[in-house]
Amino acid sequence: MISSDPLVGFAHAAYRLGERARARALPLRFVEVRDREGLEGVIGELEVLVISGLWRDELLEKAPKLRFVQSISAGTDQYGKEALAARGVRLASAAGVNANAVAEHAIALLLALTRLVPEAVRNQDRRFWRGMIGALDRREQELAGKTLLLVGLGRIGARIAALAAALGMRVVAVRRDPAAGAGGAHEVHGLDALDRLLPAADVLLLACPLTPDTEDLIDARRLALLEPGALFVNVARGRCVVEEALLEALASGRLAAAAIDVAREEPLPPDSPLWAAPNLLITPHTAGETRSYEDRVLDLLVENLARLRRGESTLVNGVV
Repeated sequence: MISSDPLVGFAHAAYRLGERARARALPLRFVEVRDREGLEGVIGELEVLVISGLWRDELLEKAPKLRFVQSISAGTDQYGKEALAARGVRLASAAGVNANAVAEHAIALLLALTRLVPEAVRNQDRRFWRGMIGALDRREQELAGKTLLLVGLGRIGARIAALAAALGMRVVAVRRDPAAGAGGAHEVHGLDALDRLLPAADVLLLACPLTPDTEDLIDARRLALLEPGALFVNVARGRCVVEEALLEALASGRLAAAAIDVAREEPLPPDSPLWAAPNLLITPHTAGETRSYEDRVLDLLVENLARLRRGESTLVNGVV
């Protein structure tokens, strides 16, 4: 249970939650901070916290009034669920808020790889008009008819499956519980089938949550199971991939190209070898960002606050 007029803290380095709350005249009493120092200055007075990357479990020691955390992100691996539960703090995720955005971004990355868009941008920067290519293995590719092996079939994965199928791809999905449905894929299997499915994949795409089962899921052994010339896209979490193995697969040419929106360390350090990896396209964890993101998070927040005021136990995307 929370009070009828709780103080809400919006804590994010970039998102304009307060600005959108004011524009929509939402009945919220709030403060907005941009960094950890600012957050630590107000955390003691907050009953509700809307946050993602700035969260640290140590904040609980300074937050005696905190009753509810609305995550801005779909993933909640950064939160200590047991620590929150022990203090009676509820947690809800923003799952589904960015499902369409991340799915579109994943497909955009895949199209960029197959249509050689990064090469075209580099050529434009140097004012070079590339001629026609004779070698078949160096030309642009078509997605229609290719097999997409999709790891993760939640809301994001299901949307990726639908978009890929619309482009004429055959979508073979792997998810924790195949009985939960195919979600737009042509086939669905359990995670234990991954090794068997990898050799037939033209594209391996990760859209799974980070769990003990998916951490370091894609390593050198699994990359070696792909046919030479396969493509790899990761819009899941950086820790799902052994980066050294990815670098080696690109350097050796086993992977024709790869695109990642996530890395094990973010921001990606300037000295990371990923920056210079051949045929690797990097976007800075922006797959979920759109002009509608703040409004969708606020919709979740308002609904969950209403439920908490009524004393309901079920939250939208409830985690704790």
